[in-house]
Amino acid sequence: MSVLRYASVVGYAALGESVGQRSGVINIGLEGTMITSSYFAMIVALSSGSPWLGILAAIAVGVLCGFLQAFFILRLRADQVVVGTALNLLGLGLTGTLYRARFGTSGQLLSVPRLPTFGPGLDAVLLLWLVLVGIVTWALFKTNWGLALRAAGEYPEAVEASGFRPLMLRLQGLSVSSALSGLAGGYLALGIAGAFAENMTAGRGFVALAMVTFGRWHPIGVFAASVLIGYADSLQFELQARQVALPPQFFVSLPYLLALVVLIVAGRGTRVPAALGEPYPREPGA
Repeated sequence: MSVLRYASVVGYAALGESVGQRSGVINIGLEGTMITSSYFAMIVALSSGSPWLGILAAIAVGVLCGFLQAFFILRLRADQVVVGTALNLLGLGLTGTLYRARFGTSGQLLSVPRLPTFGPGLDAVLLLWLVLVGIVTWALFKTNWGLALRAAGEYPEAVEASGFRPLMLRLQGLSVSSALSGLAGGYLALGIAGAFAENMTAGRGFVALAMVTFGRWHPIGVFAASVLIGYADSLQFELQARQVALPPQFFVSLPYLLALVVLIVAGRGTRVPAALGEPYPREPGA
């Protein structure tokens, strides 16, 4: 069960990103969305005493981050990588500044109300992840909406000719990606760590991007890839407990090393959605 818990943060973000990339939008800003959502989930949970309100706040912040990106990406047709990178920098800088201004000491670990658990370390958000994998798979591959959304990431001109609005489908895909990455950030603070610290996401947003490629943009494949990362994350604690004679930095880097190896190996010959990252409608002369 601990493997699923460690996998769930990356898993939520990767699951949402698989939908977003299927629509043709690559959300590089996962990391910024997650850390911002973690911070505001912590603030709301501390203020209200309810971790559930904190989770709802995290989702809302995630959606707002998605709308902010959508304005630049879909409305102004700005470069998706540049916009996502800017959001990452904004999220890290904003949360660090607000955290220090309110709580003082830089690097202080702040305890927050945790989500209630039952059984062998289960909680409702963890179970929701497992359910959402099935729901997203069904929505993408068994509904007209899913067919249209996938077509928006492959050949948006054909989607428009069929009577759908490619930009609206991409907005929906980006919103799903941002909402689930917001939920991932909130769950990291309130379900996994029970605390908040600066930069606590520690690159998990970038790992989620790699897991989308490894999972071949399919929710079930993305789920399996995330569980693999979760296993590596839990393995570092087991190896440290056994006092294996290796530097502690090696254990901490295990999930990221695995993600890098997976991306290199799985990325070979991978067919990405044809219109991924391309603005629509095309600029004159493109």
